[in-house]
Amino acid sequence: MAEDSRVHRLDLILQHVRNVPDFPVQGIVFKDICPILKEPKALAAVIDLFEEHVRQKHPHTELIVGLEARGFLFGPLLAQRLGIGFVLVRKKGKLPGPTVSVGYTLEYAKAEAEIQADAVQPGQKVLLIDDLLATGGTLHAACELMKMQKAEILGCLVVIELKDLSGAEKLPVPVFSLLQC
Repeated sequence: MAEDSRVHRLDLILQHVRNVPDFPVQGIVFKDICPILKEPKALAAVIDLFEEHVRQKHPHTELIVGLEARGFLFGPLLAQRLGIGFVLVRKKGKLPGPTVSVGYTLEYAKAEAEIQADAVQPGQKVLLIDDLLATGGTLHAACELMKMQKAEILGCLVVIELKDLSGAEKLPVPVFSLLQC
């Protein structure tokens, strides 16, 4: 029965992912998660499935680390359910106070990600969360930030993984994805 419920929740999530052709450039089919956010049952299904996974596989998680910007949508909800903290990984220049940053390469540009220097303590057990895993550049940079902070990275959580782009292979930790496209 539990497997039926899981399949039902995954179907509900999938029904609320909108494919947008030729966005942001010609030839790309963008996976839009905004319809998930509009439908409370679909959003609850995402958080329920993440919560079940974390409680089963990573019960000692101490922090959820969300990536800008869509990791900010799911991460705080999950952290609140788990009764743990949430911290932000943002684009360079967006956080106050002392920060730690790392540069990385996107498909067509370079970028920097940063975290507040005191956001993660050495040895803290963390899970990273984002909406989508494509080439893995942003999640890899976030993992590098966690290593710089001497955190114990337990894994990454994503709503959608684009399997053809092999982003999970570039990450130093396991990835749990709800949907694989």
